Amino acid sequence: MKKLNILFCVFAAYSLHAQIISGTVISKNENKPIAYVKVGVEKENAGTVSDEKGNFTIDLSRFNPSQKIRIEVPGYELYSETVQNFRKQNQRQVFLNEKVKTIKEVNIKVKKLVDKNWGVNTKTKSVIYSVNPQFRKEDFLGETALEFNASKRSKIKNINLNIASYVSDKPVVMRYSVYTEKNGFPDQNILDEEITVELTQDMIKDGTYTMDVNDRNIWVQGKFFIGIQFLKEFDGMVKISAALFRTGFIRKFYGDWQKMTLAAPAINIDVKVDKSAKNTRDETAALGDDLEGLVSDVSQYNIESGNSIYGKNDALGAYLPLKDTRLYYEIYGEGEPLFLLHGNSGSIKDFYQQIPVLSGKFKIIAIDTRGQGKSIDTSEKSFTYKQFADDVKALADKLELKKINIAGWSDGGITGLEFALKYPENCNKVIAIGANAFPEGVDERLVSHMKNQLLVLDIENKPEKFNERRLVEIMLNEPHLSKKDLSKIKSPVLVIAGDRDVIKQEHTEMIAKQIPNAELKIYKDATHMIPFENADELNKDIVEFLGK
Repeated sequence: MKKLNILFCVFAAYSLHAQIISGTVISKNENKPIAYVKVGVEKENAGTVSDEKGNFTIDLSRFNPSQKIRIEVPGYELYSETVQNFRKQNQRQVFLNEKVKTIKEVNIKVKKLVDKNWGVNTKTKSVIYSVNPQFRKEDFLGETALEFNASKRSKIKNINLNIASYVSDKPVVMRYSVYTEKNGFPDQNILDEEITVELTQDMIKDGTYTMDVNDRNIWVQGKFFIGIQFLKEFDGMVKISAALFRTGFIRKFYGDWQKMTLAAPAINIDVKVDKSAKNTRDETAALGDDLEGLVSDVSQYNIESGNSIYGKNDALGAYLPLKDTRLYYEIYGEGEPLFLLHGNSGSIKDFYQQIPVLSGKFKIIAIDTRGQGKSIDTSEKSFTYKQFADDVKALADKLELKKINIAGWSDGGITGLEFALKYPENCNKVIAIGANAFPEGVDERLVSHMKNQLLVLDIENKPEKFNERRLVEIMLNEPHLSKKDLSKIKSPVLVIAGDRDVIKQEHTEMIAKQIPNAELKIYKDATHMIPFENADELNKDIVEFLGK
C-alpha cells in the first residue's frame, strides 16, 4: 500500500508537469525566433508572452482539452491548436508563417491633407492608469485601448502617450495595436507588422512619449481603436495619465474587451486627414471620445479642494441624526442663512472657492448629502431628490431657521428646486447651477456614459458599490419636475448653466421660462463645472442675486 501511494504521488506530479508546456516560437520563412509573441487560450484572461529569443512557458492545467491555444503576433498568420494536442509535446517549436502582403496599385493624386490631433490629451498626475508588474502580475499582460472615429480617410503620423511618471530598472517593453471596431468593441488588428518599443526615461519629452509611425502607412476610416500592451516584467512602475468621464477599453490577455466608463488612458494621435475623401458619416466624434468637449478635466480642482479644510473641519462640523442616516454639515459666517448643496458623488469640499467669499456675507450651512461625503446612509432604498429636500428641511428645523436660501450645483440645484416646490413657506431664494427638471434634459452622451457605468456595476455586483449604484440610478431615473410643477415655484430663482454644459441649453432655458420669478444666466465658454472653473463670476452673481 505504501508503494502504491508513492507511485500515485509520482504519477500526479508527472501529470501536473505535463500541463506546463515550454517552447519556442520561430519564423518559418526565416527560421529565426520571434520575440514577444502572445501565447494563450482563446476567451481566457491568462497567457504569456515569449521573451526576446521566442521562448515561452505556459501552464495549461486549468483549461479544458477542447479549448484552443492561440499564438499570434502582427505580421504572421495566427496559429491555433487544441489544448489537448498542444500538451502532447513539451519543449516544442511553434512555426509561424509570415503574412503575405498584397501591394495594391496606387494612383497618385493630389490630396488635401490636413493635420489634426485626436484623442485624450490630459497630462494630469492625479488620475492615472498604473502599470505595476509586482502588484498584480495576473493583470500585467492586459491591454488597454481608446476609441477613435475618422469621418474621412486619414493617415496616422504619431501615436502619443502621456506619462505621469516613469520608474524602471530596465527599458519598458510595450506594443501598440490598431484595431477595427465590431459591436462597439475592438476587433481585428489591422497592422501588417508589430509596433514594439523599449521605452526609457529619456524618450519621454515633456510628459509625452511620441511614437513616429508615419512610415508604417497606417490609413484609417470610420471607428477604430489604438491599444497598448506591456510585454515584459520590470521592477518599478509606469503611470499613464487618464481622463475622467471618458470611456476606455480593457481586456486581460485573450479575454473579452470591457468598457472602462470612469476614465480612459491619455492616448492621442497626430493624423493627416484627406479632406478630398468621401465622408463615411457626418463629422461627429472624430476626437474618439464620447464626452469630448462636454466634461473638462477638473483633476487640479479636486486636488485643491482636497487640500482645503472644508468638508473635514472638526471644529465647525456636526452631525444631524435622521432615519437611516447621519447628515454631516459645517457652518461658517453669520447673517442670512445660505445652504450650499453639492453635486452627485461630491461633498462640502467642492465649494472650497465659494465658502471663504460667501461666508463673509452670509451664514453658510454646507451639507454632505446623504450617502455622500461624510454623511452615511444605512437604508437599502433608492435615493430621491425629494428625500434630499426633506433632509435640508430637517436641518433647517434643527438650526431653527424658518426661511433659507439655497445655492445648489447639479444634483444640489435639483434638490433646491424640489425644496422650493415642497416647502414654499421656508424658501427665500434659490440659485440652481447646472440643474435639470427631468432626465431627458441631460446630454445623450452623458446618459449613455451613465448607462454603461451602471452596466459595469451590475456585472461586478459588489456589495461595497451599492451606494455608488444608487447615485448613478438617481441621475438616470430622476427628477420628475413637470412644467406645471416648475410654474408652481414662487420663490425667486437664478438659473445658471454653461454654454457647454451637460444640461442641454434649451432645457435650462425652459426651466427659467416656466418658473414665474426666475432669472437666467448662461456662462460663456463654460462647462458643467462652474463652481470650479468660474468661481469668481459665480460668487459675484450669488451675492448680487441674494442682495436684491
